[in-house]
Amino acid sequence: MSHKDLIIALHVIPKASKNEVVGWVDDANGQKALKLKVTAVPEDGKANKAVLALLAKTWGCAARDLEITGGAASRHKRLKILDDSLSARIAALMS
Repeated sequence: MSHKDLIIALHVIPKASKNEVVGWVDDANGQKALKLKVTAVPEDGKANKAVLALLAKTWGCAARDLEITGGAASRHKRLKILDDSLSARIAALMS
């Protein structure tokens, strides 16, 4: 089974005291979402860049392997994982 271009939901808390991945939570629809905290402010895409940098560092990948495809101006975002091997690792973490 290919996990190419896996899309996951994110719940982002900007202006936090530190950058951290909180973990997987269930959203309002009962779907898995990854909850994150970033210190960046939600202005001019700064929080989005911080999200990509945090996840790239956490998952040991390049930020170019990640793309925010929805919710750029919202706390609820959609993240597309462009690397197949990374997608497989993340899909395993979600199950």
